[in-house]
Amino acid sequence: MDNLPLLTIGVTLLTCVLAVIGLHVYASGKAQGQVLYERMSQTGPPRAGSGRPRRFVALDRRLRATSVGRRIERKIAATGLDLTPGEYVVYAAAGVLGLYFAVGAVFAPFFGVLAALIGIWGGNAFLNYQRARRTEAFINQLPELTRVLANATQAGLALRTALAMAADELDDPAGEELRRVADQLAVGHSMEDALGELSDRLPSRELVVLVTTLVLSSRAGGQVVSSLRNLTETLEERKETRREVTTMLSQIKVTSVAVPVLGLGFLLLINGMGDGALDKMTGSVLGQAAVVAAFAMYAVGFVLIRRLSRVLV
Repeated sequence: MDNLPLLTIGVTLLTCVLAVIGLHVYASGKAQGQVLYERMSQTGPPRAGSGRPRRFVALDRRLRATSVGRRIERKIAATGLDLTPGEYVVYAAAGVLGLYFAVGAVFAPFFGVLAALIGIWGGNAFLNYQRARRTEAFINQLPELTRVLANATQAGLALRTALAMAADELDDPAGEELRRVADQLAVGHSMEDALGELSDRLPSRELVVLVTTLVLSSRAGGQVVSSLRNLTETLEERKETRREVTTMLSQIKVTSVAVPVLGLGFLLLINGMGDGALDKMTGSVLGQAAVVAAFAMYAVGFVLIRRLSRVLV
C-alpha cells in the first residue's frame, strides 16, 4: 500500500489521543471515587477539585486571555468536563491531525482535508453534545430536587439553606450545579442572579419554570411549598413523556447516522474495486466539486432528519 506511512502516522496519533483521554477519564474517576469515599466515611471534608496536575499551562494561560479561549472555557464549564481550554485545544488539534492522516491514507489526500474540517466541527459538536447530555441528566433530577426543596421549606428552612442542603444530598450534575449556586449566594450574589446563571448554563424549559418559581417566592413570599409540590408532579409527568418520545424517535436518530456511514462504505467499495480510483476522482477540480457537493448533501440530509425528529415536550 502506497499510503501505508500516512496511515501509520494517523492511527498512531489517534491512538495517542485515545490513550490520553483514557488516562484522563481514569484519573477523574479515581478522584471522584476518593471524594465519595471521604464523604461516606466522614473522615474529612471532600476536595474541591480533582487534584490532578494540569497540562499545557502556558497555552491555557494565553487562551484564557482571548475571547475564543473564554468562550471555550464557558462551554467546557457547562459540560462538566474536567478539562482546561488549553488541554481541549491540544487534544482537538491532535485528533484533527490524526483524522487527516488516517482518512487521507485510506481514501485519498483530498478526503483527509474534508475529514480535518469535519473534525474541527466535531470538536465543537462534542462540547454541545456533552452540554445537552448534562442538561438532560439535570432535567431527570428536577423532580427529586423540587421534592427536597419542598420538604426543606416545609420544615421551616430558608430557601438558601434548602438549596445548600439539596446540593449535599443530590448526585451530580444537580449536586455540583447547586453547589455553585450556594457558593454564589454565600458571597453575596442575589437569588435571581445565581439561579439565572444556572439556567444559562443548562438551558431547558423545565429549569426556567423552577427558577421562575423560586425567584418569585424569594421576592414576594407565598405558598412556596404547595408550588414546589405541584411542580414536582408536573415534572414527573414530563419526565415520563420525554422518555416515551425519546424511545419512539430512536430509530429515526439511528437512520440519520446510518445514511452518512453507508456513503463512506460505498467510497471504500469503489476504492477497493479499482486501486487509486478515489485519487483519480479527486485529481480534477470537477471531481473535487462533486465530492464536496455529495458531502454537503449528506450533511443537509443529516441535519434535516435530526430537525424533523426533534419534538419539544
